[in-house]
Amino acid sequence: MNENGFVIAMTHIAKQFDPTFDAATVELRESGGGKYLGVTLTVLATSREQLDELYRTLSTHPMAKWVL
Repeated sequence: MNENGFVIAMTHIAKQFDPTFDAATVELRESGGGKYLGVTLTVLATSREQLDELYRTLSTHPMAKWVL
């Protein structure tokens, strides 16, 4: 859902998993009705475990509806 603080929360999580993460690279796409916001975060993962934990953290965040 397109809520205040959503992008900040997602970029904060990305930075926890990738210290080199650059918030300037975040891509945003609003849904047609403006109800949802798609966020693309590009992170550097150094292990499968790191990537799995990042996925778990993002997908269990209360503001995230879907994580791909």
